[in-house]
Amino acid sequence: MAPSHILTILSLLLLSGVPVLSQDYETNDLDYDTADSSPEDTRLSIPDYDGQLMYWYECTSECSCPPSYPFAMYCDSRKLTAVPNIPGHIRHLYIQHNDIEEIISKPFINATSLREINLSYNKLQSSKVDKDLIQLHLEHNNLEDIPSPLPKTLKRLHLGFNQISKIPADATRELTKLTVLDLCSNRLTDAGIKGKILSDMKSLMQINMCNNKLKSMPADLPESIQQISLENNSISSIPPGYFKKTPNLLSLRMQHNKLKSVAYNAFNLSKLMELHLGHNQLFKSFFVPRTLEHLYLNHNDFKDLNISLMCPSLDLGNPNMLTYIRLDNNKLTGPVDYYAYRCFPRLVMIFYGIQRKGDEDDSETKKYEKPDRPKRPGGNKAIN
Repeated sequence: MAPSHILTILSLLLLSGVPVLSQDYETNDLDYDTADSSPEDTRLSIPDYDGQLMYWYECTSECSCPPSYPFAMYCDSRKLTAVPNIPGHIRHLYIQHNDIEEIISKPFINATSLREINLSYNKLQSSKVDKDLIQLHLEHNNLEDIPSPLPKTLKRLHLGFNQISKIPADATRELTKLTVLDLCSNRLTDAGIKGKILSDMKSLMQINMCNNKLKSMPADLPESIQQISLENNSISSIPPGYFKKTPNLLSLRMQHNKLKSVAYNAFNLSKLMELHLGHNQLFKSFFVPRTLEHLYLNHNDFKDLNISLMCPSLDLGNPNMLTYIRLDNNKLTGPVDYYAYRCFPRLVMIFYGIQRKGDEDDSETKKYEKPDRPKRPGGNKAIN
């Protein structure tokens, strides 16, 4: 087709007001309203020989913008020392595995559609981000503080594998839309998260503080919290009534801490489904809520498991949901009370595994398999 014909067709399309549509291949648009985002159109469209419209998007020379994913720009693993200029239509910037030490505002001037930045595995020591972002990845940098100010629009903030020791109040006060905060593998201490720093984040659903230096439970979590990850700390106790302020909790992960005991009703929550307490020093049974499905008690100091305390009553119309218990590497010497199968009728597995003998941590003693169901008196059929 001659160039003059192409120009004529383009002119007719523009004059007639015919809309020119393209498919947005983005799969995560549920996180924000695209109607509120009307970036300057940086596409050049001309008809090909079959009369179909073909699009070319502007892209920074240091990066790539694949036609199959036109709203993303890939700048990862290119030995960059600075963020390149970002075109106005880009929503997702992947710039991990580079040598960037700081973020300045100039490359973001035209980035009016940007919703996600992955800046993990760089050399950032400080960062100021003021775009209307939904998701920000800053893992594996050299951050000593949480960047401030952060966009009020943020929903997911990933700060793992840095050197952050505290959470300043002014860094989180405005993050009322944040749902996920990941601070695993930092240097957080109890003194670094004092006060009501976390309670201001009214939308927070998941908080990850694994692999830090905490000795006590983080204070004043918001009511919205659903998942708490505190593995690999030095927490020795859970205050009585601690979870009364978090009634929506679904999952608690506290393996590899120093828990010796917990209050009997510590986990009496109406929605709790997953409880990881492995690699602690627990030895007393506690109440198991009806909703709990997975319970991990491995690598503790249980010498017996009092099922009657764990399940003090039966409700055939509203049975307990527990399906899996892990008990290996305790100090159990006999089989689990068969009452467990009556009280927890949905049990699929009790992983008994290898038990320790006395104070020996790695001694291989008796390995106990799941027992046969007891037979009915005077018959051969097992009790179901």
